[in-house]
Amino acid sequence: MLPIAKILAGCAVVTALSSPAGAQGVLTQKNVSLALAQTIANAAIAQCRTMGYKISVSVVDRDGVPIVMMHDDGAGLSTNEGSDRKAYTAASFKQPSADFVKRLQDRPDTVGSRHYTRILALAGGLPIKVGNDVIGAVGVSGTPGKDDVCSQAGIDKVADQLK
Repeated sequence: MLPIAKILAGCAVVTALSSPAGAQGVLTQKNVSLALAQTIANAAIAQCRTMGYKISVSVVDRDGVPIVMMHDDGAGLSTNEGSDRKAYTAASFKQPSADFVKRLQDRPDTVGSRHYTRILALAGGLPIKVGNDVIGAVGVSGTPGKDDVCSQAGIDKVADQLK
């Protein structure tokens, strides 16, 4: 075989082996937009205000990246971190953060996961879904046990867009 043919054959093999077996092109994934995140956050704050609470709310995308973080006038100092970590927990585990708490209780072998950065084992974080696909999450912090109610109000506000 000629040297140039060997080089070309080698390049062809390298190219074939470097392509991922399942790669078929560009992935298309649903995600939370800025406008959707703002609507969810505003609705969560509005709900909490009607209940007499001043809260922080965070909305993250499907990868847990913060899109919107809002701190209501007079909300507690630690509520910013709480809302972000609750939203991140819901996005990471693709379940409400309250279910994550239950999982830790029911399955002691998973308790170590509560030590991951940005994970918070408290209620208040809810996944945002289109069908069964988690496209983001919302987290609320600042109410004594009512954070899920405010998070759900945010999701309910955009339910017609999550189809």
